[in-house]
Amino acid sequence: MKKDRIYIDTSIVGGYFDVEFEFETKLLFERLEKKEVIFVISDLMEIELEQAPDKVKNLLYNFSNDSFERVNLTKEAQELGQLYVNEKVVGQTSIEDCYHIAMATINNVDVLASWNFKHIVNFTRIKGYNSVNLKSGYKLLEIRNPKDLVEYGTE
Repeated sequence: MKKDRIYIDTSIVGGYFDVEFEFETKLLFERLEKKEVIFVISDLMEIELEQAPDKVKNLLYNFSNDSFERVNLTKEAQELGQLYVNEKVVGQTSIEDCYHIAMATINNVDVLASWNFKHIVNFTRIKGYNSVNLKSGYKLLEIRNPKDLVEYGTE
């Protein structure tokens, strides 16, 4: 059976230790431990985590390497991310969020998980990202918060 590929952004790693988000985040990580899903992580997330507290920075080391698929911020992803800004889906200050969306899109993940409700998991923004994706020849990107993903793909 094919495992779902879930792109996680930095907010998911931080959410593991956040009182507001930890319950569902830990349930999502349990799915990772049970090998029900694969987390797709990026070099950008690893850079963002360098500024995080040690327990956040080191969380992913608690899981086996084969639990993750690593992707890189390519020129194609940078261009698509900038296109989201140019199309006014979000402002230039949210370019890193756009890069996460672009990497998830280009790498055809099953879903992107985030706790960022302002710039990512937001109905209006999702429509904007997907409008740009379709106009640019990419597929629609499923974007959800971990509450929606605890049973995603298990039905």
